[in-house]
Amino acid sequence: MYKEIASNKRKTAFLIFVFLILVIGLGWVLSYVFDNYFILVIAVVIAVFQALISYYQADKIALVISGAKVAPRKDPFLELHRLVENLSITAGLPKPRIYVISDSAPNAFATGRDPEHAALAVTSGLLEKLNKSELEGVISHELSHIGNFDIRLMTIVVVLVGVVALVSDFFLRYLWWGGGRSRRSEGGGQLQLILLVVGIVLAILAPLAAVLIQLAISRKREFLADATGALLTRYPEGLASALEKISRDREPLEVANRATAHLYIADPNKKKITGLFMTHPPIEERIKRLRAMISK
Repeated sequence: MYKEIASNKRKTAFLIFVFLILVIGLGWVLSYVFDNYFILVIAVVIAVFQALISYYQADKIALVISGAKVAPRKDPFLELHRLVENLSITAGLPKPRIYVISDSAPNAFATGRDPEHAALAVTSGLLEKLNKSELEGVISHELSHIGNFDIRLMTIVVVLVGVVALVSDFFLRYLWWGGGRSRRSEGGGQLQLILLVVGIVLAILAPLAAVLIQLAISRKREFLADATGALLTRYPEGLASALEKISRDREPLEVANRATAHLYIADPNKKKITGLFMTHPPIEERIKRLRAMISK
């Protein structure tokens, strides 16, 4: 299991590196084509501003979008508070703020920039349909996201996706309104023309590539959180059984959208999407890996 965790971290670091190369490369091409190296500087400044907002407000935004409400420490949520407290102590983490989403579809997610500013949201359907060991498995999975700083990682990735989209949109708009012609008219030569074509191709394809990388990172982190959560409870079957129940429940989560879908423990939209556009790895594969841990 520790080998799998290390492997996922290496792969995630590689994907982040590809993201950075994509952003820097696109910015350099555009600045060269337009003969204005301040394009990259401006994009970075805007990205930093977006990063600050995302870093400090991402948890609040996700909770509001999801319709999550604070779960008071009293019935019917008292047992939930105790369960989260016990698992947080075991994991060596501060207890996250607890929220409940009024929806009969079973699901959950964690958010926040670090363990000291984390929040855990569960649906009312999750509390109603899962037994205690299954609920422990789900919560341990989400606590693993917090402890592994997955939420911070995903925030960084979202910002990088935004930078790619921003630079791409700027390029296409500038080109549409006549930008980039002066360099060619001044005898810039074939190199500028080639770079212009490359810039157009990158501007069209880069946002798609960025989203695909974002989804790939999200899928990697789910496997890592499954493994870490199973280590926390010492009972992989609890999470495996919970994932089975969640996958069999065909009711979509009404408050979920494209911006928050990757945060949940399982695809909240219940869409039959396969391949690169999946927000989560196949639940069957996750269950298989968890039960392989039992056999070992």
